[in-house]
Amino acid sequence: MAAPLVSQGLVTDLYQLTMLQAYLEHGMHGPATFELFVRRLPPNRNFLVAGGLDAALDYLERLRFGATDIAYLASLERFSPELLEYLCGFRFSGSVEAVPEGTPVFANEPLLAVHAPLPEAQLVETRLLNLVQLPTAVASKAARVVAAAAGRSVVDFGLRHAHGADAGLAATRAAYIAGVQATSNVAAGQAYGIPVAGTMAHSFIQAHDSEREAFARFAATFPTATVLVDTYDTEAGIAHVIELVREAGVAAAPAAIRLDSGDLVVQARRARGQLDAAGLTGVRIIASGNLDETEIARLVADGAPIDGFGVGAALAVSEDAPCLDVVYKLVSYDGRGRMKLAAEKSTLPEPKQVVRLIQDGAATHDVLGLAGESADGQPLLEPVMRDGERLPAGRRSLDEIRAHAERSLAALPARVRAIEPAGPRYAVELSQGLQDAAACTRRWLQQR
Repeated sequence: MAAPLVSQGLVTDLYQLTMLQAYLEHGMHGPATFELFVRRLPPNRNFLVAGGLDAALDYLERLRFGATDIAYLASLERFSPELLEYLCGFRFSGSVEAVPEGTPVFANEPLLAVHAPLPEAQLVETRLLNLVQLPTAVASKAARVVAAAAGRSVVDFGLRHAHGADAGLAATRAAYIAGVQATSNVAAGQAYGIPVAGTMAHSFIQAHDSEREAFARFAATFPTATVLVDTYDTEAGIAHVIELVREAGVAAAPAAIRLDSGDLVVQARRARGQLDAAGLTGVRIIASGNLDETEIARLVADGAPIDGFGVGAALAVSEDAPCLDVVYKLVSYDGRGRMKLAAEKSTLPEPKQVVRLIQDGAATHDVLGLAGESADGQPLLEPVMRDGERLPAGRRSLDEIRAHAERSLAALPARVRAIEPAGPRYAVELSQGLQDAAACTRRWLQQR
C-alpha cells in the first residue's frame, strides 16, 4: 500500500481540536501569546542551537483544511457544524517573534512566540513543536561534532538512519546550519543547495573478483573520488591504490581514502605512512563508522592524522539526546499574564524578550525579561511574521543562517562551546520586571 498523503491541518493532537471547539462555543476569541521553549537542557548539552523556524513559518503560512479533512472530522461525530465551518475558512492571522535560526539558546528562553486569537494560537501547538524539536536537537548535536573536529571537515552520512525522508531532510539542513560542510543526502543537496559528498560502499568492492580491479574500475569512472580501503585488509587496500597510481600517474590519485573500522588512530597513522612514502602526501584520510563528538575528540587529541569525518546515526537522530523537553505554553490571554504553578513544571507569565550581554565580542550572560522592558544588550527575539505573512527577518537564506550560527557560536565562552559539561554553566538571569510579574500573577491565581 502506498503511503497516504497527509494533510498538514490534521498533523495535530485530537485535544487541540476539542479545545478549539470549546473556545469557539464559549466565545473565547481574545488575544493570546504562547511561547515555545525548552524547559531544561539535556545533561550533556551546554547550549542548544535554535532550528526549524523556516519550516514553522511555512506551516503557518500554508495551514489550510481541505474538503477531505473536513469530511474526516465530520465522520468522527464529535465536532460541531460551527467548528467545521470555522476550519473550512481557516487562515493563520497572527504574528510571530523568534530568535534567528542558528542562535545558541538556553533553558526557558523562548525560541519563538505566537501572538494570535486564542483558538488560532492553540491549534498550531502540536505541529510547531514537531517542526522545531528535531532541527534544534540535530543542530545542537552538529555544533558539538564540528567543535570536536577542531577545523577538520565533517560530512553528514545520516540519511539512512533518519526517521523517515522528511526527518532526514530536516536533520541535514540543521546540521549544515551548525557547521557541517557537506552531506551524502542528494535530496538535501537539491532542496537546499548543500554541497554533496560521498565515497563508495563495501559492496562495490565485494562485487568484483579482486579489490584492485574494483579500485581500477571506480577510478576509471571517477578519477579523483574517495576510495574505501578497509573491506578486506587496510594496508593491502592502500597498497593497491598506490600501485594503480604508479601505473596511471599521480593525476589519477584519489582525493582521499576512507577508513571505516578498527582502531582508527593506528589505522590512520599506518595509512599516512604508506601514502607519504609513496609520495601521495596530498591524499586525505577520511574516517567514519559509529563516530560522535566524543570519539572524534579522542581521535583529535590522540593526534590521529585524519583530515575529515563522516558522521551518521549519532548526528541524524541526535543519538544521545534525541528528544528535548520542548513545550509551548500560554503566557498571556485577554490582557492578563498566565502561568502554571505545577511543581517542577511552573512557567513564567507575560510575553518576553531574551537579551544577550556582550563584552569584548564575547557573550557573558543572558537576561530573560518582559517584552518592552528596558535592558542593555542584544535582543534575540525579533518579528518574523505579521498578520500571517512572513517579514524579511523570516526569509533569510540558508547561507545567511549558517553565517549567523558561526558568529553566534564563536561568541559563546570557550567553556560553553566545549563538549564537556560547562562549569560554571552559562547564566540566564530573570529581570526584576519578570520576577515582579510572576509574583503578581501567582498571587492572582492563588486567590481565585
